[in-house]
Amino acid sequence: MDMARRRTVVLGLLGPVLDSGQGPRRWDKWRPSVAVCQHDDFEVDRFELLHNTGHAALAAVVTADVGAVSPATAVRPHLVALADPWDFAEVYAALADFADRYPFDPAHEDYYVHITTGTHVAQICLFLLCESRVIPGRLLQTGPGRKGAGSPTGTRDVIDLDLARYDRLAARVRARAADARSLLKAGIETRSPAFNDVIARLELVATRTRDPILLAGETGTGKSALAGRLYELRRARHQLAGPLVTVNCATLRGDTAMSALFGHARGAFTGAGTARPGLLRAADGGLLFLDEIGELGPDEQAMLLRALEVRRFLPVGADTEVGSDFQLIAGSNRDLAVEVRAGRFREDLLARLSLWTFTLPPLRARPEDVPPNLDVELARVGDERGERVVMTGGARRAFLAFATSAEAPWPANFRDFGAAVRRMATLCEGGRIGEAEVTAEVARLRGLWSPRPEAERAGPGDRVARVLGARAAALDRFDRVQLEDVLAACAEAPSLSAAGRELFAHSQAMRTTRNDADRLRKYLARFGLGARDVLAPGVSAGDAPVAPP
Repeated sequence: MDMARRRTVVLGLLGPVLDSGQGPRRWDKWRPSVAVCQHDDFEVDRFELLHNTGHAALAAVVTADVGAVSPATAVRPHLVALADPWDFAEVYAALADFADRYPFDPAHEDYYVHITTGTHVAQICLFLLCESRVIPGRLLQTGPGRKGAGSPTGTRDVIDLDLARYDRLAARVRARAADARSLLKAGIETRSPAFNDVIARLELVATRTRDPILLAGETGTGKSALAGRLYELRRARHQLAGPLVTVNCATLRGDTAMSALFGHARGAFTGAGTARPGLLRAADGGLLFLDEIGELGPDEQAMLLRALEVRRFLPVGADTEVGSDFQLIAGSNRDLAVEVRAGRFREDLLARLSLWTFTLPPLRARPEDVPPNLDVELARVGDERGERVVMTGGARRAFLAFATSAEAPWPANFRDFGAAVRRMATLCEGGRIGEAEVTAEVARLRGLWSPRPEAERAGPGDRVARVLGARAAALDRFDRVQLEDVLAACAEAPSLSAAGRELFAHSQAMRTTRNDADRLRKYLARFGLGARDVLAPGVSAGDAPVAPP
């Protein structure tokens, strides 16, 4: 067995300032390249001294001085020519070339890279070369020691790049990631593995890329709130400087949609007395959240795709394109792949959006998260009312048993859940929800969600139930009868404008504008409905009917 001592090799850059010195008084100052060889407990067998053009004479002086203080150390100067020692690419390439040529022998030699000398750029490059194992060594940091210590030897520290050995550092890294995930979860100690996995992956993506992100999931799963917390996280990491701009695309209807999103020039249309920047420009440098992006029309989808690809777009009525550099988060409760197959959503836009897709699971699939969310809702209502709101033990057990059972589908997810807690908190006395309030609320929800008898189920004439589902049970009779007639007119019309003309025929003469389609859209929006929800299959959601094939 070879019992020979492993050789110690130091690789370091000559310091034109720190290593300088002439005459006998140079021994009175600390010179790092000399001092590193003066430690009694650190025997250096070989020093590879790298120097730039024009510093050969100083390298010769340092070589001689090392020989004087440590005769056993062999100093080998190497010329590493650098035209600009502050040019990152040039410095890294030169040092990497030296490392590629050097005959490393890690089986018999231990290598230390001296990072005390050289420019900050050179020190960073040496760190990267060690961290990537291009240089199989450890970092060596030296210093002059305490002022007045009277010794030119100074201090010496070895920096091991195996971060796993730094428990406190690793713990801080883990704590930082945990804080980010807690922010995305609004501080709620969620227990659902599916939801926690989504949040963990989302935290990584959101802090490492500016690519568009698509948040999918049912209505009420928290897409809007999550987008806001993603903005807060990126802002806290200094990754965004601009504002958060939130848009519900279901509200962008008719001729004003393009103007609202992309802005317009002065005089672009009647009433455009001044120029309007638009929401995309308002989000410059920040984050744009387009909720229910599936509601955008085809023209808006095409413009948005170009804005994402080249960061430029043309405002309505303008002759010159404008720019906006924003990150996009899109939300959708529709399956956009289905919308693409139906011809209602652009396939190329979906391809751009779906690079990072995160589907938020519905509340009924997260029974583990009902208890902590119940506590959050109680605290929220209490804060609003200025008093503490609690549940008795029996009431809490009864409500949780129902809320996590198959009887509770929570079709609107956290909107339904929060409304249920709010009703119980409002009806209770003294901020204390008892079993009576829970019993009444559970009965109400059961009646709302339970299947209707066969004779009462939606028949050919009950379009409201088919379109709204469980939400139909919450409508007053007046609204239900009116909506039923509107849906019938839409189902038989060749376009939304045609349906509007039929429904508003007698009031047309009294109006100065006759945008019946826009008027009808606003009415349908009260019930969370869009044109695609009410028109017959194959009929365009725009104002004109689909041309026959």
